[in-house]
Amino acid sequence: MSKASKYQISAIKYRPLDFENVIGQKHITDTLKKAISQKKVAKSFLFCGPKGVGKTTCARILARKLNNVIELDSAYELDAASNNSVDDIKDIIKKLNYLPFCGKYNIYIIDEVHMLSHSAFNAFLKVLEEPPSHVIFILATTEKNKVLPTVLSRCQIYDFKHINIKNLMKALIKICTLENVEYEKDALLLIAENSEGSLRDALSSFDRLKLFSNNKISRKIVAKQLGILDIQYCLQITELIIEKNIIDKNILKTLLYFEKLIKKGINRNCFINHIAAHFRNLLVLKNNGTIQFFNYSEKFKNRLYAQSKKVSYNFLIKALIICEKTDNFIRKSYNKRLTIEITLVKLIELNFSMRQEEYENL
Repeated sequence: MSKASKYQISAIKYRPLDFENVIGQKHITDTLKKAISQKKVAKSFLFCGPKGVGKTTCARILARKLNNVIELDSAYELDAASNNSVDDIKDIIKKLNYLPFCGKYNIYIIDEVHMLSHSAFNAFLKVLEEPPSHVIFILATTEKNKVLPTVLSRCQIYDFKHINIKNLMKALIKICTLENVEYEKDALLLIAENSEGSLRDALSSFDRLKLFSNNKISRKIVAKQLGILDIQYCLQITELIIEKNIIDKNILKTLLYFEKLIKKGINRNCFINHIAAHFRNLLVLKNNGTIQFFNYSEKFKNRLYAQSKKVSYNFLIKALIICEKTDNFIRKSYNKRLTIEITLVKLIELNFSMRQEEYENL
């Protein structure tokens, strides 16, 4: 077999084979383990939650545990995104009376179940409520709100949650060690923050960055390749916004710096979101003792803390309101750059007007 054919993406290579190795869903894995050990297993499950957090992985582990087998294909899987007709469901119903070839159960995993047509859902209802004793259904969805209430009422529901940054970081560090990849902690933090709580997304970014960087993942490479507004850029642009200078100079210097960031390839769609997140961090840091909750290196923690002391609560709250309004508008904007530039000017004017008020109240 050629070397190329052996390559596996990290999401598959490091997919958990046991509940103990599932990341960030202990509230679910502990309950499922107890259900199995106490022989109180439901006949129909619904696993719901964001993408890439372990729904299908847990369904496969549950199937293997229930049948006491180690094979990966111990259940029948259907992707409802592409097999969503009433005929697809009728095909499953026809097979329900067949006894299992191995193990105790025939287990059906139906992914993205919310994509089933209305008629397919209706055909499914009766068998979902009273399946044969040797049949178990595990449904999975990213959009629980689109699943019919009559289906929800027939299932034992498990709500998966986003994986927090701390757990994503642990997973990335572990895989870096196994893959002999050199890394900066702040680089992995950027990957984790950019994955929106999805381990699959984090590992997808990791694979791409590992290849690009020749197994040496730095913060600078991650920020550039993912188009992220890195913390050093957030710190710098905030310094320019709050600088005690003539307002025209502040505006010029800030817009020139923004031009520099555009040339670096930052993602304009996410720019204001990153600025807002930075302001939010500064707001949190104004409370003593909160610095411990940040995963940055000591250098950036110190810079963040120092900057938080330069701005007032009032400025940060009003700045966040400006950013929120811009974020809602920018998605529909034909000229995102101009929209961002106007927002930066508004933030500078806000800082200037608040300094004027402070001066007048002396």
